[in-house]
Amino acid sequence: MAAVIDHCRICAQPLFTEPLLVQHDMPAAAQGLPTAEQLSADSGVTLALRQCGGCGLVQLDAEPVPYWRDVIRAAGISPDMRAFRLKQFGGWLAEHALTGRKVLEVGCGRGEYLSLLAEAGADAYGIEHLPASVDACHQVGLRVERGFVDGPETRLGEGPFDGFMILNFLEHIPTAQLTLQGIAANLADGAIGMVEVPNFDMIIEKGLFAEFIPDHLFYFTEGTLTRLLEANGFEVLECRAEWHDYVLSAIVRKRAPLNLSALAACQGGLRASFDDFLGRFEPGRVAIWGAGHQALALISLMGIAGRIRYVLDSAPFKQGRYTPATHLPIVPPARLDDGEVDAVIVLAASYSAEVARLIRERHGSRFAVAVMGEGGLREEKAAC
Repeated sequence: MAAVIDHCRICAQPLFTEPLLVQHDMPAAAQGLPTAEQLSADSGVTLALRQCGGCGLVQLDAEPVPYWRDVIRAAGISPDMRAFRLKQFGGWLAEHALTGRKVLEVGCGRGEYLSLLAEAGADAYGIEHLPASVDACHQVGLRVERGFVDGPETRLGEGPFDGFMILNFLEHIPTAQLTLQGIAANLADGAIGMVEVPNFDMIIEKGLFAEFIPDHLFYFTEGTLTRLLEANGFEVLECRAEWHDYVLSAIVRKRAPLNLSALAACQGGLRASFDDFLGRFEPGRVAIWGAGHQALALISLMGIAGRIRYVLDSAPFKQGRYTPATHLPIVPPARLDDGEVDAVIVLAASYSAEVARLIRERHGSRFAVAVMGEGGLREEKAAC
C-alpha cells in the first residue's frame, strides 16, 4: 500500500518525514475476508504510522478502506457489553437531562447500540450509510435515515437533535473534522454528545503493537481527540477511558457564542464616570494623555471628542497627526504649558500611574488629573 498523504488529514500541516512505525504483510482490511477462490489474489500490505508535526495526531498515510462510510459491528453485542452500554447510556441521559429527548447515533450500523439507546430512555434516531444495515434497523422499528454526514452542509430530516453519539466510527473517517462540523450543524443549541474512539494512550502503555489496521486511519490520544473536538464546534466536558480502557469516551457540548453583555454593561458604567468628570469643566478645557489603541477606542466609544481639546503623546512619530475616526490633534506634552486646558485624563494603560505622577511633578496642582481604574475614571489628588 503506497503512501498517499504527507500532510495531516485534519489540520493540513506536514507530517513528520519519518514514520513512527512500519508494519509489513498486514491484512488489507478488517472486513471482506477472502474465500478459498480469492486467496491467490490476496496479499499483505505495508502500514506506515505517521504523526502530524502540527496537531500531533497519529494517522496512517494510506487510502481509507472502500467501505469506510459503513459501520460494521461484526462482534455484535455481548451480554457484558449490553449491560455496560445500558448503564452508560442511562447515566448519560439522566445526567444531561436527555431522557425522552431526541438523540442521534451517527453510524448506527444494524442498530446494535441504537436499540439500547432507546431502551435507556432516549427518543432515538440513527443515520447509517450501508443500505442492508438501514433495512435491518427498519425491520425492528428503529428510526434510521440512510446517508452520511459529509460536512456542515448536510441536513438530516429529523433534526435538530438534543444529543448525539458517534461510537468507534470517527477513526474511520478521512474527513473527521467535516463530519463533526456536520453533526454540530444538525444539533439544537446546548446539545450534548458522546464521542468514542479506540484509546491510543492504552495501546502505547500496554505495547499493543497488533492494534493497527487500515480501517482505522486515526489513532487518538486524549489530547488529540480533545483538540479535534474543540476545533470543530464542541466544548469537551470530560474525556476518560472506558470499557477496560480500550476506548476514550468524551462528553461534549455544542459550542455557544460567548456572552459579552458584561462588556456592554462596563461600557455604560464607564461612560457615566467620564460624563461626571468632564461635566466639571468647560468644553475644550480637557486633554487626553495617550494615543495608544485603548485611548483611541475610548475617545470614540465614550463619545467625548467634542469635549476634548487635544491628545498628548510623548512619541514624536504620533505628534502632528490626528486621532483616527475622532480627528483630535495629537500634540507633545509640552503643550500643557500653553494654559489651554484645566484637566488631563490619562489613558496610558500600564503607564497611567507613572504619567500622572510626572504631571504632578512638573505642574503641581495646576491640572485636575484622572486615570482609569477598575470602576471608571478616578481623580488623582495633588499632594498637599
